[in-house]
Amino acid sequence: MGEAFGGALYCAEQALKIRCNLIHPAAILTPMWEPILGDDPGREARMAAFVADTPMRRFGTPEEVAAIALLLASDEASYMTGTELTVDGGQVAGSAAAPKAD
Repeated sequence: MGEAFGGALYCAEQALKIRCNLIHPAAILTPMWEPILGDDPGREARMAAFVADTPMRRFGTPEEVAAIALLLASDEASYMTGTELTVDGGQVAGSAAAPKAD
């Protein structure tokens, strides 16, 4: 059972107006990556190596994760609880499904 399920069931059983959802981001290009990626001429090659197994072949952005959080906090998602959303460029779906590089 996922982490969000227990909280969602508890809150629903207690008639609490609390939704429990989780966001699982993968490689999101935030400042914590900077020491690894560096700023030398090899940066692009290191970035490509890190996302080679990601079908979308790129890092995600903080804005993309924030958009999911905004959706979950909005009234448009008022019936959504107990959900775990993976924001990973298709990595969980499998790199075998990735389009062939040019």
